[in-house]
Amino acid sequence: MDNSTILSKVDHTLLSPTASWTQIVAICDEAIQYKTASVCIPPTYVKAVHKEYGGKLNICTVIGFPLGYSSTASKVLELEEALANGASEFDVVINIANAKNGSFDAITSELTKLKKAADSKILKVIIECCYLTIAEKIALCKCVADSGADYIKTSTGFGTGGATIEDIRLFKQHVGPNVKIKAAGGMKTREDFIAFINEGCDRLGTSSAVRILTGGTADNY
Repeated sequence: MDNSTILSKVDHTLLSPTASWTQIVAICDEAIQYKTASVCIPPTYVKAVHKEYGGKLNICTVIGFPLGYSSTASKVLELEEALANGASEFDVVINIANAKNGSFDAITSELTKLKKAADSKILKVIIECCYLTIAEKIALCKCVADSGADYIKTSTGFGTGGATIEDIRLFKQHVGPNVKIKAAGGMKTREDFIAFINEGCDRLGTSSAVRILTGGTADNY
């Protein structure tokens, strides 16, 4: 697998709360240069990036990030604003407390409303696997599929663990044919990227891919 194939599946990511405009511009330029699937940035930068780059860049942003426990109404408003500002992909964190309480109908309802707000744009659902049991992960696969969301995603990169091959295999068994898979967090080498793609991941969320594939080292996301 060549580097361009790997990079075409990467959401080139910078979600640090201290990210500067200079750093955001740098990853946007890299995303264009290396033809990554998207650039994933904080909502506060979406409007400025869209103004600066227009159609040259596929802009992804995050909703209810990283903890997921804001209200459904606030998540919908956050998504609608990001959509109006130029984002075309949205990575939303589920209400993890609802999962721990077994309130899976509430999660499905919230995700359905978010997918309706996103309309034809891509909605990726972060379930934050590191906090979940196997049974909870399986139940959430159904929530994501039933809501009409486009992707299930392993992690925020801010939790206690990142993507694992075991979780990808679990997703493939339970999420259904219409939901794609995104791995995020913990991928540190070129071999990691290839392994997750070979397991069926359509997207990889990482800030390290460009640097690793051009001879550098990984960071935390």
